[in-house]
Amino acid sequence: MRFNPKARLDTSRVRDRGRGSGGGRGGGLGSGGGGGGMPIPGGVASGGGVVGIIVIVLYVVLTQCTGDGAANGGLDGSRMADTQRYASCKTGEDANKSADCARVAVENSLYDFWGDELGSKFRAEKEVDTFTGATSTGCGQASSDVGPFYCPVDETIYLDTTFFDDVLERQLGGPDGGFVEPYVLAHEYGHHIQNVLGTMGKVKTQQGPKSDSVRLELQADCYAGMWTKAATSTEDASGEVLFASVTDQDIQQAIEAATAVGDDRIQERSGGRVNPEQWTHGSSQERVAWFKTGYTKGDLAACDTFAPGAL
Repeated sequence: MRFNPKARLDTSRVRDRGRGSGGGRGGGLGSGGGGGGMPIPGGVASGGGVVGIIVIVLYVVLTQCTGDGAANGGLDGSRMADTQRYASCKTGEDANKSADCARVAVENSLYDFWGDELGSKFRAEKEVDTFTGATSTGCGQASSDVGPFYCPVDETIYLDTTFFDDVLERQLGGPDGGFVEPYVLAHEYGHHIQNVLGTMGKVKTQQGPKSDSVRLELQADCYAGMWTKAATSTEDASGEVLFASVTDQDIQQAIEAATAVGDDRIQERSGGRVNPEQWTHGSSQERVAWFKTGYTKGDLAACDTFAPGAL
């Protein structure tokens, strides 16, 4: 993965909140709404184990954040300070030298791709916010335990930047590579596109191999594949291509990351048995298959995981 050195980066939608404190799992990110516990696929290993499903337990976010969710412990992201972590990110050359600036370039590419894809239907996410430890969101208090996630209330993607080394690689055995984070960000941006298109309103069933939650997550993987296919043709505002190259190795890293966060893989690595009735994201095989569908077919219709017979 390399970026075009001449491309200009827009940092207006990416910022860093710095180190948060306390909160544990905070606003119920490990439990369901109404005060009742909601099992996480693979179980919740306390005391430093795998806590929470890794890319996003979106049904938890939805049950926490419907109605006046932002008023129930959540804070509008605009109140939070910005550490200026991304202030020096100006060009694609900066992105080639810095993981932080690469993050900005990926967001820019996702923004441009989906703007072109959806046209007048497109609405930008509010922000991509990075943090360390814990942070307040429109969906309540979040710790690094939950992994990267999208909050539909404030339309923001949240990412603890220690996740890739501390959780994905060490705890889940996922890959360590340059294109792993772009895949994850593209998946989360896919959730924003689902929010824009109203797909989240289809989520009724929350667990099971053919549940609406699984369909939502697999569709986000498919959307990530769509963007990956088009990344090298996505241009910045001045007409410069953002990605100079996406290699076969990059695609393999995305596939390995999708494999690592399959429900069955997480259940196995947590020491439990594989129980499809607890799935919320889909199996490793399904996640890879839908990413490849988006990558090879490259259109919204091919990513309709809610269609009869799609799963």
